Amino acid sequence: MQTLVIGYGNTLRGDDGVGYRAAETVDGWQLPQVEAWHCHQLTPELAAAIAEVDRVIFVDATPPQNPPSPIICQSIQARGGDRWLTGHQSHPTALLALTQQLYHRQPVAYALWLPTQTMDYGEDLSAIAQTGLAQGLRYLRAWLSLIQ
Repeated sequence: MQTLVIGYGNTLRGDDGVGYRAAETVDGWQLPQVEAWHCHQLTPELAAAIAEVDRVIFVDATPPQNPPSPIICQSIQARGGDRWLTGHQSHPTALLALTQQLYHRQPVAYALWLPTQTMDYGEDLSAIAQTGLAQGLRYLRAWLSLIQ
């Protein structure tokens, strides 16, 4: 089964780039049947790639919270009424809805949300985001190994 990992976020806004960095790391693993794409935001063009796979995992940062959230992995799917919004307002479920609308296909989909502390300008991850990234990568590595 072909799996696509899409990690997204702005690497110039601190912890917001944690999903992007996760996808970069997964890409380096070079696992069979796994592709990893990193991007700054979800765009409509991703629908074509999503339509070609059996499974997609979206990786993104949670909004900063006090106390920080744990990593969260949940099954997602397009819902009735999901509309495509551009830019930072886009959401994985809307991209799944667009994929269904354009290609009449929706793969099994998951969202992996990683904790953050700050989204100030800068390229460094906070300690909370670094820990969440490490935990998320361990989770992804184990999960991707199971489904191979």
